[in-house]
Parts: sequence; structure tokens; C-alpha cells
Amino acid sequence: MKRDTIYYQIFKRFPWLIFELVDYRIEQAQNYRFESIEVKETAFRIDGVFLPPEGATPRIIFFAEVQFQKDEALYHRFFTESMMYLNRNQSQYDDWYCVVFFPSRSLEPSDTRTHRLFLNSDQVQRIYLDELNTSNQQSIGINLMQLTIASEKAIAQQAKQLIKQVQLESKDALTKNEIIDIITTIAVYKFSSLSREEVEAMLGLTLEQTRVYQEAKAEGREEQKAEMLLEQTRIYQEAKAEGREEILKATVPLLLKTGMSVEQIAQQLNVDLESVQSAAQQGA
Repeated sequence: MKRDTIYYQIFKRFPWLIFELVDYRIEQAQNYRFESIEVKETAFRIDGVFLPPEGATPRIIFFAEVQFQKDEALYHRFFTESMMYLNRNQSQYDDWYCVVFFPSRSLEPSDTRTHRLFLNSDQVQRIYLDELNTSNQQSIGINLMQLTIASEKAIAQQAKQLIKQVQLESKDALTKNEIIDIITTIAVYKFSSLSREEVEAMLGLTLEQTRVYQEAKAEGREEQKAEMLLEQTRIYQEAKAEGREEILKATVPLLLKTGMSVEQIAQQLNVDLESVQSAAQQGA
């Protein structure tokens, strides 16, 4: 799973999540920007830097590192890069913090003594995702992070619960669609053998909630929306051929919402009427 790419998308779109995860309250959190920055005259590139907006007081820089593999040199590299950046940009900040994300403590470098000055400082925080509580009471940001470490067996149910949470709590349509897109992308990486359309059907997303439909709608491509409707009717055929008949339970309710009758669905999918009726009842 390409977690670096996933976390870059998450932080790029929602930089305020870093403050939520480290429980740091700052008025300008919404206006921070997340960048990958190269330190000039060195070979260093810092993958995650949260930069304060213009006019922020105080000007606080956050360095973030997401580590999903064992790397004994992690702290040496991370702190060296961060300090190098601070040295080259002394006039651009008033304070700084470092945040390191691990899926679990087992992936943390075994040598925590060499860099104890940093690790024991209140300017450095280590977050272990498997130790954060998972529940509907948690924020969307924390649940989104934990979805990246969910097992293949549990991710579908967790993703569905998170989508429901997003639909209930997020009032902005654009933000809602972006979060749902990230949830789907995480699931696509987990179920690499499934197409994006199959994953969307598995998560119970309606056609209007999918990324491709939103893009087509924004550009007014009616013919593409029609093609996507037809594509939904082909999902089950592909799934059945590969032994994933459970997809029918997610596909039928989706097709019913487009206005198709059970008879039309049975005809389009080339399955018996009883199977469609059963899937419709289970998805109700």
C-alpha cells in the first residue's frame, strides 16, 4: 500500500488534521499549507512541512513524518533535515514542532537514547495509530488515519461507518466528496485486485458520490454519466467471473437508486429475478 501517497493527499487537502491529531489548538490551523520542501544547497528533501499562513502569530512550523517501515536511521535523518530547514529559514518562524506517525510502537527505531534531547522534548510528539481509539465518537480526521492500518477483513466495515460519519458531520459538499474520495482510495490500495468501481459498490456508494461522476458533473459531460450508469451494470459480471458474488448485494441497491426496476437489473446483469430480489431486500 502506497501510504506515503495517501498521507500526502490527506495532509495536502486537510492540513488542519495535524493539529487535531496532536491535540494542539491554533486559530489559523485551517489556513496552514502542507508542502514537500527541498533544503537548498543540500540533498535533503523534507516530505512533510506545515507552513503557517501569512500574518499568523505566532508563526509555528510543524514537521511531519509518516513511517510504516522499520528504519533505524529515521530519527537521525528526520531531526537533521528539520534543523537544517530551521537554520536556513530563521526569519520565517517563531516556534517549531516535530510529529512522527507510526502504525505501532514495534516500528519505532530501537535507539531512542541518541536523540533523547529531542524525543523527551515537548516539541516532539510520537503518535502510534493503533493506540488511538476507533469509534464514531472520534473525529473524522483520526478515523481517516486509522483506516490506513485497518486489516483487509475490517476495512470495508470501518470505511462504511466513516462514510456515514462524513455524511452526517460534514456540511460542505466539496469537503465531503474529497474525504469520501480519500476513503475510497485507501480501500482501492487495500483491495488491489478490485477495480475502483467494484470497491465503490462494496462500500455502498451511490453513483453520485463517486469521484468520476463528480468530475463528469462538474464538466457537464452527460454522455460520460450515461456510460458510468452502464458500467455499474457490468460490475457484477466481472465480479461473478472472479468468484466475488457478494458484490451483487452492493450493486443491486445502487442500481435501484438510479431508477432501474428489479426486472431491468436482472436483464442487464443476466441473472435470475430471485437473486436480484434477494439482494435488494438485503441491501434495504
